[in-house]
Amino acid sequence: MATKEKDFTRCSDVDVAYYILTEKGEPIYYKDLVLDVIEKRHKPVQSLSNTISEVYTLINMDSRFSYVGRNEEGKSMWGLSEWLPAEPKRTHTAAKSGKETGTTKKRTRRSEAEKSEQEA
Repeated sequence: MATKEKDFTRCSDVDVAYYILTEKGEPIYYKDLVLDVIEKRHKPVQSLSNTISEVYTLINMDSRFSYVGRNEEGKSMWGLSEWLPAEPKRTHTAAKSGKETGTTKKRTRRSEAEKSEQEA
C-alpha cells in the first residue's frame, strides 16, 4: 500500500522545515533542508538563490531551529533547538557578591565629584 504524501502547500516554510527535521531526527545541511522545503511545498521558484536566501533567513530567525556547526565536509548543519541540552540560566551575581555594577560605579563617581565641588 502506497503512503500518501502529506500536503504542505498551506504550511509555512519554517513549519515544513520543522517537520522535515523532526522526521529525519538529525541535523541536515542547510541547503538540502531548504531545497526539501521548496520541493515539499511545490513552491514556485523564479530565482533559486533568492528563494534559498529567503527560506534560510526564516529558519535562522525561528527559535525552533539551531545552527549546530559544520560537519566533516565543512557543510553548515542545522537542527532543532529542542535537541540541544538546555543552557544553564544566567544570574546576576555581581550585585550579590559585593562587586560594583556599572550603575553603582557611576553613582559613586558622581557623588565623589559633587563632594569635591562642595569642598572647593
